[in-house]
Formats: sequence, C-alpha cells, structure tokens
Amino acid sequence: MTSRRGPAGRLREVVVVGGSISALTAVEMLRMEDFDGRITVLSDEDVPPYTRVPLSKGVLAGTESIDDVALGPPAGDVDLRLKTPATGLDLRARTVHTPSGDVRYDGLVIATGGRARRLGHPGQDERVLRSYGDCVRLRDDLAVASSVLIVGGGFLGMEIASTARALGKDVTVVDLAPPLDRLLGAAVGGHVRAVATRAGVRVVVTDGGVRLLGTPTPTGVELVDGTRLEADLVVSAVGDVPNVEWLAGSGVQVHGGIVVDHHCRVAPDVVAAGDVTVISGGDGELSRAPHWTNAVDQARAAVRGLLQGDRAAPYRPSQYCWTEQFGLDVKLVGDLDPQGEPAVLDGSLDQGSALLAWPDATAPRTAIAVNHRTPPVKLKRLLRPAATGVPA
Repeated sequence: MTSRRGPAGRLREVVVVGGSISALTAVEMLRMEDFDGRITVLSDEDVPPYTRVPLSKGVLAGTESIDDVALGPPAGDVDLRLKTPATGLDLRARTVHTPSGDVRYDGLVIATGGRARRLGHPGQDERVLRSYGDCVRLRDDLAVASSVLIVGGGFLGMEIASTARALGKDVTVVDLAPPLDRLLGAAVGGHVRAVATRAGVRVVVTDGGVRLLGTPTPTGVELVDGTRLEADLVVSAVGDVPNVEWLAGSGVQVHGGIVVDHHCRVAPDVVAAGDVTVISGGDGELSRAPHWTNAVDQARAAVRGLLQGDRAAPYRPSQYCWTEQFGLDVKLVGDLDPQGEPAVLDGSLDQGSALLAWPDATAPRTAIAVNHRTPPVKLKRLLRPAATGVPA
C-alpha cells in the first residue's frame, strides 16, 4: 500500500481524534490529497459527526433533528469508532490510548475541540449548549419552561435568547458587558441589542461575576451587588474550554490549547486543528479562533502540513465569523470589537441593511455586513492585505 506525505517518508495509517467538523474535514482532505492508507476516527460522541451551527437555532427550536444536522458518514473505507474517547498519547510509541485499547498511528490529527465552560460547582446540574446531547436536554427543558435566564451575551448566548424568545419564553440575558459589544463593537452590538430588546429580551449588565443558585438544577443567579434573578431555566453560555486533559504527560505543548506552528504541526507527524488549538499571531501572542470557518480551514491546512511538511502553504486564519439572531444575519471579517463609528459602505443600520468598515473605507481592518447581500468572499476582500494575507 502506498500513500503520500512530505519528503520524510510514507504514512500508512492516520488516526483522527475527534468527531467534529474539523475532524471530518481532515478525513475528507486526506482523501482529496490522495492519501490512500488507513484512516481511523476516534470520537467520544455516540452520534456520527454533525455541524453545531444549527444547535442554537433549528435543533433547539425543535424544527431540526440529528438527521438534519448530520454531516454525512465518512467514506466506507474509514474506520469510525463512536463512544471511543482518547485518554492518553504516547508520542514515542505513536500510540493513542483509549478505554478499548491502544490505537497505533503513522500520522495523527488532533481535533478534539472544546467543551462548554461551566460556572457552577460539581453538585449543580448546569445547563449548557455545546453538543447534540446538550441541545436535546436543553430543548426538552425549554419546552416546559416559561422563563429563561441566559448567562453570557456572546454569539451563542444571544442565539439561544433569540430561539427562546421566538418560542414565546420570557428571556433575560446577563453579562459583564453589553452583549455582543466585545465581538461586534458598540455600533453593531448596540443595533443587535436594540432589535433584541424590541423583541422582548431583557438585558442585565453586571459589574462582576455571577453565582448560580439552586441545587442540583440552578434556578437563578446572584449578582455581585446581591441582586437575585430567577427563572424556570438557567443556561450558561460563557465560552468553551479546549479538550486537552488527555494529553497530560505526553509532551505536547499546551498553553490554553494545543500550540501549533503555521503548518498546524504539534510534533513529528502530529498536527492539530480547530477549537483545541492556539496559534501565535504576528505579535507573538497565542490566540484561539473557536469559529466554524476556522475549524474547516485549519483542518485543511493541518492535513497539508501532515502530508507535505514545509512545502505546504502556511495557515492564515480567515478572521471570519457570523451569527443569525432576531431576524438579523451578521457577518464579520477582521478584528473583533471594532472601535468608533464605522465608515458606511452601503445602506444603513436604521434601514435594516448595512455594509460597514473600520476604521475607514480606504484601509479597513474590520468589515461587517448586517442583513446585506455581500457574500463572505467579497467581504474578506474588503480588508487590506496586511489583515488577511489576501490581496484586496
């Protein structure tokens, strides 16, 4: 059996750890790059790979099922092992440890993603939304709840709020800052909040953290000033934590995620992609980009790095993300949290459709489309080359 790789030799068996969009993209990319060896996928989930994007929308609302969000099974020659979490890694022996036994590899793709960050103590049965299982449980709770309290006003928290409000629930969102400002900036964040408020969402901004109240199921939160807010259903939407614990003692460098180089390499014949990774920017700071687009793009780059080595093109994050909530389709490319008033390239927020740029129209570092027809590719081209590495 022959297979392709970089100049160092041949790979015959590649193991992909994870069951996310990043993992499935890696599998597809291996075949597209003419790797004809054995591929084994180790997933800790009990369902085949699926896209998480609709979980906070159609699946939570009950209009979509796992069949609707499934990404399709890998090719028949791929060994997909569900309910098989990785528990350890031996780089020297080229072995992934699992409860079912060791799995050897010639090449390894780590795409274990992240899990929902939690605020409560171990005795609390905290509601979160990250996996399909989380979504099913939250959907069932939402069906019998009249009021919902969401801790966290990022994309996920506000998408949950949008779905809950569309179902007729009384919705409150609590955050340390005005929801979405730290992502979309004050201008667009304020516009989305205004739309959410008109839809009936109550927004509470607190100067400090919150404490979940109630055991085992939280029934409210307490703010730093002693104010208590209660609801039938409390949901934490406060980000995610990379799944890296299984790598303890392996020698893999971890600093808030798996540290990868610009070919997504971790160690010889080992690459990583998606929400589990951190990468150094131009300023030397390590950063994560836990977005769907990054998971797909980085998985492709990781496979090329695994097979082609230094000959592969370096990975450059696309800096693209989007959200759909309260009837708004918001697409962003470039730096998060743009400051100041934007340059209006087309339309206006007051009219309901706008194309905006920061800090100005001649050399923007951020562009946002709100209910605007501009496709993502064209949106990316608005940025100057220094921001994306792509000619304007």
